[in-house]
Amino acid sequence: MFLKALDHLEEWIIIALIGAATVIIFIAVVHRYAAGLAIPGVQDFLLSLNLAWAQELCIYLFIWMAKIGAAYGVRTGIHVGVDVFINALESRWRNRFVTFGLLAGALFTGIVTVFAVRFVAELAETESVSADLEWPMWMIYLGLPIGSALMCFRFLQVCYLFNKTGHLPRPDHAKVEGVELSLIHISEP
Repeated sequence: MFLKALDHLEEWIIIALIGAATVIIFIAVVHRYAAGLAIPGVQDFLLSLNLAWAQELCIYLFIWMAKIGAAYGVRTGIHVGVDVFINALESRWRNRFVTFGLLAGALFTGIVTVFAVRFVAELAETESVSADLEWPMWMIYLGLPIGSALMCFRFLQVCYLFNKTGHLPRPDHAKVEGVELSLIHISEP
């Protein structure tokens, strides 16, 4: 139940972040070009709007999306891996190497989480703010420990499931979530 809820939360956060960034970029681009139109009143109104913060916000949204998306990639098996050598090994050695790789990923992301938590905690004690949005920088960098901790958890989850079932998650590129494909047989005349 918890894992299913976490899976959906992870997916919805990624969708919301990329959707928000897309809408903000679209509005900023339309604003930039529409402000150049010589339409009395409209041009003055558009020039009075300050959207200088849009680019900065989109960068932060994409950073958060990438960190949480990396955890999603571990969970679903869409991370790129060169496993030709590993797959050529006999089953016993292959399982050891895969387990080692997953635990090494968990260790690395766990270490990154610890350092990111320290960094954000120290940053929270300063009055550092972002350039355009003037948001506290610790809030912006909070995506690092959250994303890294989630990625560490996903490495451990995949390792546990691999050792239990012997299977790694593999994406089905033909499947679209929520869409069922029914094959219709058409007979020839």
